[in-house]
Amino acid sequence: MIQNEGDVPVVEMPEVPDAGSFLDSLKGMGLEEVIATVSNSLVSFAFKVLVAVAVFYIGRFLISRIYKAVYGIMTRRHVDPSLTTFVLSLVRISLYFFLIIIVIGILGVETSSFIAIFASAGMAIGMALSGTLQNFAGGVLILLLKPYKVGDFIEVQGFTGTVKSIQLFNTVINTIDNKAIILPNGMLSTSSINNYSLEDYRRVDWSVSLSYGTNIADAKSAMLDIVNSDVRVVKRFIEDDMAYRERVAEEKYLAEHHDQAAEKKRGWLYRMFHRQKDKLTNAASEHKATLDMPVAIPQKVERAPFVGLQEMGDSAIVFTVRAWTHSSNYWPLYFELNERFYTELQERGFSFPFPQLDVHLDRVGNAL
Repeated sequence: MIQNEGDVPVVEMPEVPDAGSFLDSLKGMGLEEVIATVSNSLVSFAFKVLVAVAVFYIGRFLISRIYKAVYGIMTRRHVDPSLTTFVLSLVRISLYFFLIIIVIGILGVETSSFIAIFASAGMAIGMALSGTLQNFAGGVLILLLKPYKVGDFIEVQGFTGTVKSIQLFNTVINTIDNKAIILPNGMLSTSSINNYSLEDYRRVDWSVSLSYGTNIADAKSAMLDIVNSDVRVVKRFIEDDMAYRERVAEEKYLAEHHDQAAEKKRGWLYRMFHRQKDKLTNAASEHKATLDMPVAIPQKVERAPFVGLQEMGDSAIVFTVRAWTHSSNYWPLYFELNERFYTELQERGFSFPFPQLDVHLDRVGNAL
């Protein structure tokens, strides 16, 4: 209604909860009162729209900043790309959802009904996709805890192969005969996994069968000579073998880069070579200093090759041969030493018996 305070008319706006009550409030008013009420309502609504638009653009700017900040953190921490994409999408969708709810509330629309609808829809979708969500949760755990990574050689659920890719819902491994096996992550996150690539060094075992009558001491000495003659075998301590491998890799790296630089012409290229040589020398010194840092192992464990008599079988005596090597050399060493055992032991006078059975016949007199 309109009240006069002196010569200036002042209009008091009634509360307008909805369209129906707003129309009811217009009944019984004069034309001037209706025009004043409608104009004030439009001005109020326009102001709310402007505020909502301003909040939306400010919120979108803040969301983009938060998105870039989260992306930067996950990039610096070298988080898996699949998990990074998922987290960024989740952050963006969640923030935009809250922003839309805030904007709708500013416009005067009741937001509790929207939240209830979204909650009900989320519950229904979660129940319908329970198995898929389990695989999704398993994928997130695998990407976070990293029980294996791409390139690892693993054995799980009766399948053995190299991990080709880790996705949010499943893991793809390639078997030795190059079959692509797709395994759901929900199962992998709760099952036992044998990761052959997790440790840098592994033990290789052989079983060698020789004829009865073989001199055990000579056989053990011969097999130890064969094993120790291979440079890939750990002679005593794994730490010494690691230092040897690092030293060989360092010398190879320096030799390759020096050979490349030596092919350049003299002059400014020659001076550049010397500068590069100094850089390589400094890099090698820093690398060596890193290698010389004390290892967090309280005591070295001896891993020298071992040969022992395993059993006395029906047709042969069986020896067990054990040696440690780097995981990358496991299968080449296994197959090559198998061949060497077969050829070199025969050259030294040892024999490999065939399965045999002795049959004794006793003469029995004629039955009465």
